[in-house]
Amino acid sequence: MDLRQLFLRHIAPTTESPLALAFSRAEGVFLYDAEGRAYMDFISGIGVSNIGHSHPEVVAAVQKQAADYMHLMVYGEYIQQPQVGYAQALCSTLDPSLDCVYWGNSGAEAIEGAFKLAKRWTGRTEICSFQGSYHGSTQGALSAMGDETFKRAYRPLLPDHRILPWADASALEHITPRTAAVVVEIIQAESGYKPVPPAYLSALQDRCRAVGALLIVDEIQTGFGRSGHLFAHQGVGITPDILCLGKALGGGMPLGAFIASGEKMQSLAQNPMLGHLTTFGGHPVSCAAGWAAFHVLQREGWIEEVAAKESLLRRELSHLSVTGSLSGQGLLLALPLGDFDRVLSVQQALIQQGLLTDWFLFENQALRLAPPLSISEEELQQACRAIRHAIPS
Repeated sequence: MDLRQLFLRHIAPTTESPLALAFSRAEGVFLYDAEGRAYMDFISGIGVSNIGHSHPEVVAAVQKQAADYMHLMVYGEYIQQPQVGYAQALCSTLDPSLDCVYWGNSGAEAIEGAFKLAKRWTGRTEICSFQGSYHGSTQGALSAMGDETFKRAYRPLLPDHRILPWADASALEHITPRTAAVVVEIIQAESGYKPVPPAYLSALQDRCRAVGALLIVDEIQTGFGRSGHLFAHQGVGITPDILCLGKALGGGMPLGAFIASGEKMQSLAQNPMLGHLTTFGGHPVSCAAGWAAFHVLQREGWIEEVAAKESLLRRELSHLSVTGSLSGQGLLLALPLGDFDRVLSVQQALIQQGLLTDWFLFENQALRLAPPLSISEEELQQACRAIRHAIPS
């Protein structure tokens, strides 16, 4: 069997028709197949490769840490420089109330840990989320998902989850003194990059404070500069009680985290002790990679260029949209095309031109556009030409 046949036989599927593209290396904004053909990654591995692929400083950090040591002990027992250094670097960019990091392996694990922390801290059980929200595919995260299509086959799920109407001020009254936490995305990712109105987020924060519920902000996709701010919540002026991170957090390696105050985190260490555990969470190689990528992101000034790059994409592509505009913010943009068949047709046409795009779980009538922040203007123009060629106006 060739590699493709082995892939189809031995790798568990997520769809009946995977793209099944095979790549042998990646560098910058490009992936390369065995014949050396370049494909521009215009979705950043779904929000992971914010600084591009195989940045030499990240590669060097991985190689050094792997040579020094890899797994030593379950998370939280030994002092490990990559975990401590990266946690300090992250907390230095956040509100002082967010000063303690719990490392995991993924964004979904961060959500699961945040839910446990909220229940432990408040002594309550209800978790509220919003229609159109996506927080991962594990049982707790799936319970909070705001789309029934992806949930119904797995019911019964966790009890005491309430799904609220998206950005509906009148629904805030459903957040009550029995609510442990409300989880929200600043920009709903899988609904086609829908920014939540800042005024609503402010009202949501006020309601949570009033009833003693914790506000969990899911920045798994919006974090690390994508919105034009280091973290999207900083651009709308709210402060999470718990911040969830993943995807770009690891600089291309698997890594997740939830961040809260040290006082809240202490509740996971007592009554019972070891109240939340992970074997590989905060793996030293992943933390070394993420720390290096975070340093590169802060140094290079790419976040300051996001608004200009967003403007370029809107200027070049809005006329192709069935609505006359792109939805989203920063380098999280969606191009509405009208129906799913057209999205798939355009996606396949773009693959033939060497441009990788995607669709959304809950908004399958739009094309996902989320290139690395490190992309140049020339590369953006190259992508726009390909998209215009695939979608004649």
